[in-house]
Amino acid sequence: MIAQKEHDPALLGVAEEVRDFYDHYPYPRPIDSLEKYRRLWQDPQRRRADYHLAWPAKPYKEDLSILIAGCGTSQAAKHAVRWPGAQITGIDVSAKSVWCTEDLKRKHSLNNLQVYQLPIEMVNELGTAFDQIVCTGVLHHLVDPDAGLRALRGVLKPDGAMHLMLYAPYGRTGIYMLQEFCRRVGLRANDTDISDLIDALSALPPGHPLENLLREAPDFRQEAGLADALLHPQDRPYSVPQLFDFLERGGLRFGRWIKQAPYSPQCGIVAQIPQASRIAQLSPPERYAAAELFRGTMVRHSMVVYRNDCPYVPQPISFADDNWRGYVPIRTPDTICVQQRLPAGAAAVLINQSHTYTDLFMPIDSTEKRLFDAIDGNRCIGDLFESTSPSSQGKMQLEVARAFFERLWWYDQVVFDVSR
Repeated sequence: MIAQKEHDPALLGVAEEVRDFYDHYPYPRPIDSLEKYRRLWQDPQRRRADYHLAWPAKPYKEDLSILIAGCGTSQAAKHAVRWPGAQITGIDVSAKSVWCTEDLKRKHSLNNLQVYQLPIEMVNELGTAFDQIVCTGVLHHLVDPDAGLRALRGVLKPDGAMHLMLYAPYGRTGIYMLQEFCRRVGLRANDTDISDLIDALSALPPGHPLENLLREAPDFRQEAGLADALLHPQDRPYSVPQLFDFLERGGLRFGRWIKQAPYSPQCGIVAQIPQASRIAQLSPPERYAAAELFRGTMVRHSMVVYRNDCPYVPQPISFADDNWRGYVPIRTPDTICVQQRLPAGAAAVLINQSHTYTDLFMPIDSTEKRLFDAIDGNRCIGDLFESTSPSSQGKMQLEVARAFFERLWWYDQVVFDVSR
């Protein structure tokens, strides 16, 4: 285990408070078994979809080096189960989180996992560069998020990919109101104050901005999650424009959203408003910012990013030329095909169950359903079209196929392997 060094004295106070917070209230709630997770990831197509989300243009491989930065109690262990052929490294500032991860490592014989108590700002002490870095729900808790992001960039391989998640401001308005309430009345992260806070939350007036999150978010049903949301000593959100500035300062460039449909003017309710065509004419960052403002309830931003000196185009997906015919579609694992209570003219409705917005469903007709049913993760779109379309159908039907697979992509129903 790598010992922690002291930070600059100016950073010590809050940084140590954050470390102590997670030692007393480890997050997420510790678990005893990973067997359910292991069964979920036994499907090789699930791993392929996960891989090509980050690297559509690179041939699939499993012998990756992956850093889980701020691994909490189980995230690094889960990745070791998910990618048995990869080498997983987990780091966390909390000794309790590291202990929980080491316990899972022993229980499940995770020989591909190494765990260290180490702050993100000192990650270069590992002396290793990584194919992939996963850092979700961590950087916004650092005293200096920019320093943390630069440190991670320093250990990402030039052709590597980074999965980041940061808090978003507008959907967390109620959280920040209650955080300020807790500060003003002197509530702290201890068992007594948390118990009293749970009682107080049950008395919130109807219509309070926190009401929906209390009803829908599982984190608020257990003490560690409630403490993490409302009593954390360090927490700052990023709007879309602030996020893009953050990435630029850190020497990184945006690749794609993990779930891109909520940000897209082609999808859901945003595609139906009178301003949809105006939004579509904006630059991508401005489109995403407009979607965040219109939807109003995003609580986090999850994305894939790359070094700004990446030696190739990491997300080359485009339907503007004929290259799309060679793309190999892979269904996303959370997609389901519903065939009951359908809209008029629909043969089915596709739903990505990981979407939190209920307007992001995709009706398809009988022709499109034949194409969707033919997706096997191996054949390219051109081959799928030829196998499902009568030979008499020509350019018009080919255009239907192009538009359909582009919609599948925007609605997060497929990822593409374009490495061939």
